Amino acid sequence: MCIFPLMTSTPSIVAAVVGASGYAGGEVVRLLLGHPAFEVGPLLAGASAGRRITDLHPGLAPLAGRTFGATDLDVLADADVVFLALPHGESGTIAAALPAGTLVIDLGADHRLEKADAWTRYYGGDWSGSWTYGMPELAGHREQVAASRRVANPGCYPTGVILGLAPLLAAGLVESDDVVVVAASGTTGGSHQHTPEMEQALAEAAGEQVTVSFTPMLAPMPRGILATSTARLVDGATTEVLHEALHAAYSDEPFVSVLAPGSWPQTGATLGANSVHLQVAADPHSGRAVVVSAIDNLVKGAAGAAVQNANIALGLDETTGLTAIGVAP
Repeated sequence: MCIFPLMTSTPSIVAAVVGASGYAGGEVVRLLLGHPAFEVGPLLAGASAGRRITDLHPGLAPLAGRTFGATDLDVLADADVVFLALPHGESGTIAAALPAGTLVIDLGADHRLEKADAWTRYYGGDWSGSWTYGMPELAGHREQVAASRRVANPGCYPTGVILGLAPLLAAGLVESDDVVVVAASGTTGGSHQHTPEMEQALAEAAGEQVTVSFTPMLAPMPRGILATSTARLVDGATTEVLHEALHAAYSDEPFVSVLAPGSWPQTGATLGANSVHLQVAADPHSGRAVVVSAIDNLVKGAAGAAVQNANIALGLDETTGLTAIGVAP
């Protein structure tokens, strides 16, 4: 893998971020500052309006002297793309008021689920409807993102879990009715209700209903997610067969690395990168496939995926302004 070269064209795409004071919103701004095609436009932050951006995000030194704006929809009208980095349940109203031609990437959960009852059960409140699910690495989704002006960014926990299990379910190598996921997130991950999102995307890959038991936990690290997913093996599914299924699915994907046999994902290896590291093995004793994934929850699990989706929807090379190389140690 390599660091992707930046474009040299003059920035011309105005990007706004709503919720720019939070972890994910700040990470979007960081990536926009290094993106050759974007101009950093309005940065809105509700309760933090009027505060200096560098008070909350000291690493964003190029924005010294700028302050967060109030959540005023009028200032978003001229933006080409709006990133919504808001708590779950707060994106729908803002998105509905934006012009139809504006590209909107929602980093929250408001538009990920396809069924209102799933939203009500896991989140509560009013369902805002379903948008294009922005996981380009899944079959057919890159084309859907390219044709959309409303994109629901995947959740952080589901990103590694879905990408690790989807090829195995699609190939019929594991059973769909007993998927168990245990995952640890850095402290920037917060709380999550991601079971229906995982089941929805994995059911699409499997062609049938998938049942997931999901246990999230916080780990003593600032960022990163390490997830272990298991599912019952279908007879004849060896480690080699499972590994080949992942390799076949992702050999041409710039941000997914299927590690060599014997190497296992580490969160440190994905720090600061828009990448997913995957490994898989068959456990013949328990009769289960074991998939381990690692991501940076603020990059591929949030802001990096959002920029990747924006690149695709705007007709840019999807790797522009992003890297698959972690900064560890």
